[in-house]
Amino acid sequence: MQVSMRIFRHILTSILTAHALLSAGQVDSIRPAAPVLNLVTVNQLTDNVEVSWLPSTSPDVSEYVVYLYRNNEGYALDTLTDQMTDSYIRTGSGASFYSESFVVAAVDTAGNISLLSNALNTIHTAAEIDTCNKRLEIKWNNYPSDPVRVLNYSVFYSVGGGLFSEAAQTAADKTSLLIDDFETDMKYCFIVRANLENGQFSGSNTACLNTRMQKPPQWINADYATVGDNDKIELSFKIDPVSEITFYRLERKTGIQDIFRQIHQFSSDAGSFLYTDNEADISKINYYRLVAVNNCGTPVVYSNSASNIVLSLNRDDDAIELRWNPYADWNGSIGSYKLLVNTGDQFEERAVIAPDDTIFKTRYSDIMYEVTGTEVCFMVKANEASNPYGPAGESSSSVICIPVTENVIVPNTFTPDGNLINDLFRPVLSFTPLDYHLIITDLHRKRLFETRDHTEEWDGMYNGARLPEGVYLWYLEVRTPSGNSISKTGTVTIINNR
Repeated sequence: MQVSMRIFRHILTSILTAHALLSAGQVDSIRPAAPVLNLVTVNQLTDNVEVSWLPSTSPDVSEYVVYLYRNNEGYALDTLTDQMTDSYIRTGSGASFYSESFVVAAVDTAGNISLLSNALNTIHTAAEIDTCNKRLEIKWNNYPSDPVRVLNYSVFYSVGGGLFSEAAQTAADKTSLLIDDFETDMKYCFIVRANLENGQFSGSNTACLNTRMQKPPQWINADYATVGDNDKIELSFKIDPVSEITFYRLERKTGIQDIFRQIHQFSSDAGSFLYTDNEADISKINYYRLVAVNNCGTPVVYSNSASNIVLSLNRDDDAIELRWNPYADWNGSIGSYKLLVNTGDQFEERAVIAPDDTIFKTRYSDIMYEVTGTEVCFMVKANEASNPYGPAGESSSSVICIPVTENVIVPNTFTPDGNLINDLFRPVLSFTPLDYHLIITDLHRKRLFETRDHTEEWDGMYNGARLPEGVYLWYLEVRTPSGNSISKTGTVTIINNR
């Protein structure tokens, strides 16, 4: 055990005094009663440790020795010559970095040193930030419950240099606290207090940290999921430009009951992503989302969902019914749906449909005279009304087509009497022909009317004169959009109602 020079002088004095008393036949070799250490606390303003004790009950105490206590040994810090003193301030303490333990001994006038008192230690508090799970962890060591029982611990915090307030209380057997509600880029400081049964408390050092974290995006916008010209689903995402995260995961699920699974990952700080899903089945509804993943591999921010539109068609003779799933889910709202029809050359807009409607009915006869190709195709486009994070999105459905109906119907009577009812004769085609040739003759094969324009009609006249009632012959050659050649002959009867 190491002792100070002052204690050494006391021991020497005690030996000399004992020698003198021995000569007189009297020896004082009784140790004084040990003091009782009753509080060790850290002063948060000075970082000094304040030590206090109950004095020795022995009447001849002349001094107290304060020790650091390590590994069951005392290392003398100071000797206090005032026998009435009951406290000590430890300057230059390491309590900001670790817990320190203390004991006290009493020395009597004969130089006898008491046994060491009970040991008490400072509470050392440490604060760490868990950036992976966005939480703060406060840890401390136990404060002894002898000689005064510890009731519980209070954890106090300060933000940005402000006043301390209590964050929580924990049971006496707890030595940590998790905090997941805090501001980033702020200085947080913590103090732990052991609340004692006698109304006193032992305070810890002040532990501070800056809540610096990798800044996640505040938003990720799924701009659209649309079926492209190659029948693949094309995706677009935009990311909050303040984001410091550079790793993102693209997830997809098929159908509402499925679960999201990763299909691609991005590592970039570009702020926007384009991706074409070559594996998705466009006949099914696929949902997509982009996930920001922090440095710990933990998902922290999800985009809104984006889904492709699947269009279906039901045809009953001339009636056509189109159905589709609602687009899901823009950050803005759906402004409208638009129906586009391709009758041979390109898609053209035919109708604007309310955003809450996903059914549209039409008739083939309404478009059949425009058909110039081998099929008629339909597509629906959804349009976003507004978007808080950038331009409004647009999503095109899958394309669905029906073959051209290549019907040729030729009336067998008409009444060119000028009453505007059935006054004209023309074959009725369900398509726009590639080639067309119509000839009308009388029964003697005299050519009365001829045209290569499928829209031109015969008014029942020849050389400006109305022809009489009777039967006339017609001959028709047509080449359909699919390339088929149709040749027909027949008769038509003129009936005059005058």
